[in-house]
Amino acid sequence: MRALGDLESAIMDRLWSYHRPASVRDVLEDLRRDRQIAYTTVMTVMDKLYKKGLLKRQPQGKAYLYEPVISEEAYAAQQMRETLARSGNQAATLVHFLERLTPEESTALAAALQVFPPRGLHS
Repeated sequence: MRALGDLESAIMDRLWSYHRPASVRDVLEDLRRDRQIAYTTVMTVMDKLYKKGLLKRQPQGKAYLYEPVISEEAYAAQQMRETLARSGNQAATLVHFLERLTPEESTALAAALQVFPPRGLHS
């Protein structure tokens, strides 16, 4: 799955934050707080996100209600996994990643490894 474009990301960010289905109009009004944008532009991008499999939709009158298929965290994890898979040297890529972690990110990684230890490292 390709990384999202700027408007796709802005739309997905809003939909993830709502924690409920939302219409194109809901997203449009939210986006208009930060930028000038047309209804048809938002509708087209949301339709593309639906066709890419990132959104599901259900009819409501003449419009649709949209909601994300996966969580923001699951999407980020998928992007990280795909990036690592494309790396020529996964070990080196992971070392570079780990050396750039903030203390908070290191703590989050340690906590995640307690919940889901890497395969082969089980006691």
